[in-house]
Order: sequence, then structure tokens, then C-alpha cells
Amino acid sequence: MAKKARSGASRDQLDPFRVDARGTTLTTSTGVPIADDQNSLRAGERGPSLLEDFALIEKIQHFDHERIPERVVHARGSGAHGYFQVYKSLAGLTRAAFLNDPTVKTPVFVRFSTVGGSRGSADTVRDVRGFAVKFYTSEGNYDLIGNNMPVFFIQDAIKFPDFVHAVKPEPHNEMPQASSAHDTFYDFCGLTPESAHTVLWLMSDRAIPRSLRMMEGFGVHTYRFLNAKGKSTYVKFHWKPVLGMYSLVWDEAQKIAGKDSDFHRRDLWEAIESGAFPEWELGVQTFDDATADSFAFDVLDPTKLIPEELVPVRLIGKMTLDRNPDSFFAETEQVAFCTSHVVPGIDFTNDPLLQGRNFSYQDTQLSRLGGPNFNQIPINAAQCPFHNNQRDGHQQMQINVGRASYEPNSLGGNFPKESPRGFASFLEKIDGDKRRVRADSFKDHFSQAQLFWNSQSELEKQHIISAFSFELSKVETPAIRERYVADILRNIDGRLTAEVAAALGMPVPKSGKAPAAAKPAGKTVKTSPALSMIGTQPTDSIVTRKIAILAADGVDGAAIAAMKAALTRAGAVVHVLAPHLGSLKATGGAVTVDHRLVTMPSVVYDAVFVPSGKAAVAALQADGDAVHFVREAFKHAKAIAAAGDGAELLRTAGVPANAAGVVTGGGAALAKSFIAAIAQHRAWDRGGLQAVPA
Repeated sequence: MAKKARSGASRDQLDPFRVDARGTTLTTSTGVPIADDQNSLRAGERGPSLLEDFALIEKIQHFDHERIPERVVHARGSGAHGYFQVYKSLAGLTRAAFLNDPTVKTPVFVRFSTVGGSRGSADTVRDVRGFAVKFYTSEGNYDLIGNNMPVFFIQDAIKFPDFVHAVKPEPHNEMPQASSAHDTFYDFCGLTPESAHTVLWLMSDRAIPRSLRMMEGFGVHTYRFLNAKGKSTYVKFHWKPVLGMYSLVWDEAQKIAGKDSDFHRRDLWEAIESGAFPEWELGVQTFDDATADSFAFDVLDPTKLIPEELVPVRLIGKMTLDRNPDSFFAETEQVAFCTSHVVPGIDFTNDPLLQGRNFSYQDTQLSRLGGPNFNQIPINAAQCPFHNNQRDGHQQMQINVGRASYEPNSLGGNFPKESPRGFASFLEKIDGDKRRVRADSFKDHFSQAQLFWNSQSELEKQHIISAFSFELSKVETPAIRERYVADILRNIDGRLTAEVAAALGMPVPKSGKAPAAAKPAGKTVKTSPALSMIGTQPTDSIVTRKIAILAADGVDGAAIAAMKAALTRAGAVVHVLAPHLGSLKATGGAVTVDHRLVTMPSVVYDAVFVPSGKAAVAALQADGDAVHFVREAFKHAKAIAAAGDGAELLRTAGVPANAAGVVTGGGAALAKSFIAAIAQHRAWDRGGLQAVPA
């Protein structure tokens, strides 16, 4: 049977507009051939990028304007207001006012985000998380824009459009959404060895945080502090969550994406509304030129981190988020972050990715927010006086008085005028050939990927292996799978390579086309305990953890009251889940139901308690949702407690009473043991979880 013709324009009508790039030369939009699409034009091997690089500007500018109005990247976000307070003056390092006065609370607005997905994508996808902080300082706005990972996929901003095009949904069918598990991503990364380190982070548990409140943040780039005398000190920024770092498990993350796609957004909102204000301590790694030169890596390379064993992180202040936005659109959606927004005392380095971001972030706001006056939108406006001679333009909010809109002028008394206390760049000598080049110190792509792998616990290594096996199994082109294993994983670790190869049904590669570069001489470490999440998690608190109590009519009301009181005193959030809303008939008085069991799956809770009561337990045993709830919590290594008859529901669900993290009994001893089990986050030593059918 002949296919019906499609309605609309025919192929013949569209053919003049079709472009097939196979066999062609790469050019600019005006047809100028490109000789080097790997490196931006720079003044010397390690010098700054040059504004005259029209190929870089055109490529990034086009990329910045590819989406309207949502962000091209970091479209899915959640925001909150708060304040930052430095512990003591850092005047010896920087003249930035907000880092010099410990009595001042500097207002902040923070936006957390996922990188790859659209505004409507799920919160718990495997992805890098954006961690952007706008400080409203007395000297103007300072934007510290980072991620929850300290490194990035590429070294030079000229490759950013290529990276994002590769990780976004494939252009021919707009699939998959918010996922790196597809051909174009691994095609690009398999041909771009510099991405190896960050992809390893992406496959780790860091990419599926339990909460936005429980993840680290990093400035990614190396910046400069400048003190009042103009002395420069290199600085790396770190945000350390007071609650500690915790992750989801992959099966759980996928299920939450379907059950509650707003999981992270809801968690942040509810914590702030309840008064459990999220907190992070700001840490810095500071060092001089001699120290930078001593490392076996280049501090200007954004695919590298500085191990804390070489330069310890010094905690300098605390950020507290204490207020939710009043309008998501006016605040969270319209907030504009720019790496070029710095204040006196903080300056840039010649990191080629940072240099490009300084143009890109400013430029992209022109599409998103309608023109050059986006800084006048209330969420973006400085909270200190600001004056200049910039006039008119789309959405100009200010009514400027006077005749003079230029400098110098005599009609306005030459105001606004320059200040000797204004921003001043670091006095750096630049002397080098103008050319497109990648410094030799940027060419070691695997030593820090090896460092990250070697620093993981055995459990975390297994999670990374499983993540790569899952992702690469989604890649449809065999050659792309094979290339990534042979050219990238083989240069990181033999076991990682072998186990992923086995999962893909391919032989272990003996050689590849991307041999590891010679490692430069200098200081480094073989392992860094700070890179392991499990090794750095506090196990003495259950503050803000969500606990489910499964109940039905006939439940022991006194047992619920006692357990709820103990958990609440410990700082947890407790919900009673039952087959129906309203209240339950219970011994000792009625029990209020918070949610219907069918509407709240186990994956959105950190632990579960089953109280006693024969009739209640019998009803739950006959309820498939209740049985599945307990079984799934067990599969995800969560703490489980049962009092008296409640242990019968555990048996129905196939949960061994003696398994790690499972506690039974009654009274105060049960609550104490349950709280201790929850504080471990997961019962990672619970065996046989792969066999649990949940």
C-alpha cells in the first residue's frame, strides 16, 4: 500500500533549505573556512582569550540565542533567598567588602538547577547540578556561578556549544529528555578525552543527590583574590552543606522522576517553610603562583581539581537560605547570573572556559530577558546605589534626569564619576604569540579521572560501573559504545573497563586510539578521601529526614505517638500514611492521616515504621501498595522499624528481621535503634538487594 502524502509543504518545496554537511568544510555563517575549531584565539599558550576572535564570538553568540525564552542550559531550576556572613575579615587576601566585615549579613539569592533538561523535566535525573549564588553586596552584585561538581567536561569555551548540542535531546527526534544516555553524548565524549574526568563524576552518586540541601557546590574555575595593595592570591571556591552529602540510588531516582518530578524543588521549599533553613559553609583553597607551578596539573584547566590534601579547604563563612520566592517567574525564572559580575577584590584568571563564559552569560540574557536592561529587573537589581550613562533600550525602568548622558561632561558636574576605590583588574604582563593553541599542561586527560576512581569506596565504584553499563547500553551505535570503552575507560581503570565491557557484551579492548598523555611532573596524590561521599557523610543526625508511618484502622495509637515524638525531637519530618484520609480508629484515640498510601511512594521517604495493631497490620498485609512500600524501602537500603505485630507486614514483604538497618521490638529502645539506623543514611551492608523484586 502506498504511503499517504504528508500535508503541508512538500519535500520539493523544502529542499532548497535542506543542508547536508557531509563532506563539507567547517565555516563561519558568512562562509569563512575555520582552521581550528578546538581552541579560542589567545595571547600566548596560557594567556587570555581575545575579543577579536570572531569565530568564537559568532559560535557562542549563536548558541546563546538558540532558545527563547527558557535557558539553553540550566532551564530547570529552584531558587531561594537568604544571607551570607563571613566568619572573620579576609582583608589580607581580598578587599571585597562583604568578605571583610563579619558583622554584615549580605543578602543572597541562590538558584539550583539541572544542566541538560527543559523546564518541565524531572528533578532527579542523572545530571550535573547548577549552584549559582548572587551576593547583593555593598559594592555591587557578585555572582558565584558553579556546579555540584568541581570540574567541567571541556577546557575551552569554543567547545561549549558542541558539548551542549551533544548532551541535549538528539535534534532529529527531540529524545531523550534530560539524559546523557544516548548516542550523541557518548559520540562527542568518546572523541573528546578531556571530558573523561567529569563524565566519571557524572556516573557517580554525586549526579543523583538526595536533596539540593545535601550537595556540595564548587566555583569550578580558579579565580583571583586581590587585596588593598593589589596582591593576587589564587582561589578556588567550595560550598560545604551543613547537613552533609547524601545521594539517591539509581532505581530510586528513576522512580521518583515518575512519582514526583518536583521532588528536589518540593524538598527545598518545604524545608524553608518549616524553618529548617538549609545552610552551607563557604570554603576556599588559596595559593600563590609558586604553589600553582608546583602541581602536576594546570590550575587554569577547568577539567582539573586541586586535591584537598595539597591545598586544604579553609571555611570562611556561612550561607543560610531562609525565605522562599514570592513569585517563581519574577524571581527564580528571571534571575540572571553572569560570571562577569564581580566586585573589587575578586578577579578572573586566564582559564579559557571562564573567559568565554564572561561573554556568554551576559550575551544570553539579551534573548531571555528582552534586552540590555535585564539588571533592572528587581531580582537582578543591585541593593546598593548604581549610576551610569547607559540610557534607553528595551524595558528601561529608570527615569533619568538631566541633560548629560556621557562622560566627561560639564553640564552635570561630570557625574557620575570614576572612583579610585573602583574595580581594578590584576596587573598581569601578557606577552605571547597570537594563535589558537592548547597548552601542553592541558593535555593530561586521565590522571585525575584515575584519582577520582581510586578515591571511591568499593560501593561507589560499583555504582559507577552500573551507571556506565546502563548509559552505554542505551547507546544504539555499537562503534560509539566500543570507542568509549576502548579509548576512554581503558585509560582510567582495568576493572572498570572489563566490567562495563562485559555488561555490553563486548570483548575487553586491548588497545585504543586515545592513549593516555604523558603525566607532567609535579605534586599530586594517588587518592583523595574528600572525593568519596560515603567516606565523608556524618552519621549522627536525622534532621529534616522524612519518615513514613504505615497504619490502618485498628493501629496502636500510643505506639505511633511515642515514635512520632521521638523522631520529631530528633529533627525528622514524620507522615502517617494509610489506605484512606481523615482519621484512623486506633487504641488510645484517633490518629490523623497525613496522606493516602497510594499517593506517597516509599521512594520519597528516607525510612518507614510499621506500628503494632493486629487489625491494622492485617489490612496492610492485604494491601499491595503497603507490601510494595516496605519491600521497595528494603531494596533501597533504607532503615525499617516494626513494633509488635508490625513485624508481620515485614514478613509478608519478604524483609528479614535480622537484616542490616531493620529493627524490631518496642518502647524507647526501638525508637533509639531506629534513629541510629536512619542516621546511617543507607544500610549499605544489606546483602542480596539485587534479588528483591521491587
